[in-house]
This record gives sequence, C-alpha cells and structure tokens, in this order.
Amino acid sequence: MKKLNMKEIILVASMLFGMFFGAGNLIFPVSMGQLAGSNMWQAAAGFLITGVGLPLLGVAALGISRQDGLLELSSRVGKRYGLFFTCLLYLTIGPFFAIPRCATVSYTVGVEGITSGAAHTAGLAVFSFLFFALVLFFSLRPGEIMTWIGKVLNPLFLIFLGILVIRVLMSPAGVISEIPPAAQYEQGAFFTGLLEGYNTMDALAGLAFGIVVIEAIRGLGVEEPGEIAKSTVKAGVFSSLLMALIYVLVTVMGAQSRGIFASAENGGEALAQIAGHYFGPAGAVILAVTVTIACLKTAVGLITSCGRTFEKLFPGGPSYRIWASAFCVLSFLIANLGLDAIIAYSMPVLMFLYPLAVMLIVLTFTDRFFGGDRIVYQWTMSFTAVAAVFDFLRALPEGISSSEMIRNITESAAVLLPFSEQGFGWVCPAIAGLVIGLAVRRFCREM
Repeated sequence: MKKLNMKEIILVASMLFGMFFGAGNLIFPVSMGQLAGSNMWQAAAGFLITGVGLPLLGVAALGISRQDGLLELSSRVGKRYGLFFTCLLYLTIGPFFAIPRCATVSYTVGVEGITSGAAHTAGLAVFSFLFFALVLFFSLRPGEIMTWIGKVLNPLFLIFLGILVIRVLMSPAGVISEIPPAAQYEQGAFFTGLLEGYNTMDALAGLAFGIVVIEAIRGLGVEEPGEIAKSTVKAGVFSSLLMALIYVLVTVMGAQSRGIFASAENGGEALAQIAGHYFGPAGAVILAVTVTIACLKTAVGLITSCGRTFEKLFPGGPSYRIWASAFCVLSFLIANLGLDAIIAYSMPVLMFLYPLAVMLIVLTFTDRFFGGDRIVYQWTMSFTAVAAVFDFLRALPEGISSSEMIRNITESAAVLLPFSEQGFGWVCPAIAGLVIGLAVRRFCREM
C-alpha cells in the first residue's frame, strides 16, 4: 500500500498553502493590526481561529469523510441543498468575490500609487486583463498545478515576503503597547478578530480545495481511502502552521506601522505604506512582486477548483476548459468594480455562508455519534440558515442595511438571538437545531 513520504507531504502542503494564502491573507491581518493597536494579540487570537483553525478543520473534515468533494459532503443534508450550497460556496470563493479580489489587491499594492483618475480606471482594466490571461494559462493545465504552485510560485512568494517581514521586524516603527485601538477594537477585540477571519474565506476554501488535494495525493500513487484521509489531514496541519506564523508576523507589522502612519483605508494601502517606508522605491517593486505572486497562485487554485467542480455538477454541460475560461472572464469584469466594492459586498454573503460551513464541519466530525442520520443534518442546518439570514442583513452595505425595514428586522433579531450584536446570532439556533434533530432521531428510532 502506497504511503506518502515526508517530502511528498510537504509538497502537497506547499500546494495547499499556496492556494490558501492569497489576497485576503495579506491585506486583512495587516489592516487588523493597524486598527487593533495595543489589543492586537486578542484580535489575532480570534483571527487565527477563523482564519487558520476553521480552514484546517474544513480540509480535515473532507479527508475523514472520505468523500470526493463538497457536493457529496453537503448532500448529506439533501441533494438539493448540496447543489445549492456547493454552487453558492464555489461562486463566492470563485468568480464573484475571491478571484476578482486577487487581481484588485495586486493592482492596489503594485500599480495604483502611480495612477489617478481616468488613468486609475484604465490601469486596473489593463492590469486585470493581463492578470487573468496568466491565470487562465496556468488553469488550463490543471495536471501541473502541484508543480506550478507547490514548487515554483509558493517558494518565490515566501522568499519575497520573508525579505519584507524580516526588514520590518528588525526596525519596528512603533511600540505596540502604546498604539491606541480603533473604536471597534476597544471592547471585544477577540470577537472582532473572529469576524475579520471570515474575510479570508479560507474556511470555505478548505472545503472547496479538498478535491484538488485529494486528486494531487492520488496522483502521487495513493489509492487507499484511509491513507488519502491521513495524508490530507497531515498536509492541512503543515499548511496551517505556516499560515498561522505569517498571520501573526503580518499583524505585528500592521500594529507597529501605526507608530508613523495613520490607519490606511484598506490593507493594500497599508502594505504599500510599510514597504515604501522601509525600502523606498524598491519597496514598491518587492511588495508588488510578493502580492502578485500570492494572488496569482490563489487565483489559479480557485479557478481550477471551480472549473472541476462545475464540470462535475453539470456532467452534460460545458467542459472544464470552457468553465475555466468563463470564470476568468467573469472575474475580470467584477475585478474592475474595485477592491473596496468587492470587500463591501462580500461580507454579507460570508456572514451567511460561514455558519453553514462551520456546522457542516461540526456535523462531519460528529457524524458517527448519530449514525450520519439525515434528520440531524436537516434540523441543524435549517435552524442555522434561518439565523444566518439575520447576520446577512446586518452586514449589508450601510445604504441598504440602514433602511427602515431591514433595521427593524435586525434590531428584533438582536433582542431574540444572543450574540447577535457580535455577529454570532446563529450559534444558539444552530445548537437548538442540533438538539432537536437528535431528539427527533431518537423518537423515530423508538417508534
């Protein structure tokens, strides 16, 4: 029976880390560090739970379930739900939000500073076109994804990021304990950090990337399901440890930068300020290369995962090449809306999807205790989905969420649902749904 050796596990882990660590993984922790200031460590602790812990559990859940992908896993709730959840999740981490964000972050960090007005709009259009042309080139060769990401793009990214991080940490721009936190981090920095981890989309990606990891492991000659599951979990642990280390270092960079800079409008601008301060004009080049490689490898992984999944979801429909091409075109169009718009409209969707993903992971790990009974899945996910709708409404852009009807709904939810104000109003309903599901299962078995 074939087993992966340590070198092969590290290669798979490098590929997985490369697909995980992209746009949001750089811009959100550095921005959080600037805003959290002296409360950085509490915020970072929350961020690591949702930004590292949940993605690891997502990869592990798919591994131990011995399913081939998210569709099979989520179909434990029901076939229609499985199709709905799989499509929505892949579109969210794919062409609707995460993939366009890869291009806009690269542009914001590397090019935006030298353009303005109409030149900015044209610059983003040209840059994003070239970016997605390169993404499509790699994505149309899915059999080589482990080589491109694991052996080429990921090591390059780590080298350039290491140069920046080491330089910053050797000459800190400020003392973290002396940096006052922004309003949202004065109280409840831990919970704010938890929600900030949603923005990375990595818990969703952990469920989505499973199919790529499993195929990569099979490509190395492993066929036995139990061994595939073990290798998947091992690769997930290695990649998560590396992500956690980089998150902490980048958050520290952001917090220290407040010694000389005010909080930037977004993490892309914050990174550009920091690199420029320490390296001058060369800093823009170092940062542009670092971020572009990070975003490129993640976009390739996402396009590949989305293309393979939709080809599988609709077997009589378009081929993988057509899906990959279509997703690149759609991502290009959405990318040109700009980074701030993408972040603003992605947050409500994430507030709806994350609770569903978390409870699917929880149910997968506890599946054997209730025999995988569909009744438990359905009650739990139904209660979770209804409660998550309120968090979705609360997170809508201000112009929409401030309307009288939506404000009345969210205020009522805040009264009825504990932790709603912190963005976790779904927790108690999810637990209630699980308890009811278990009770109904027991009742049905005794009948």
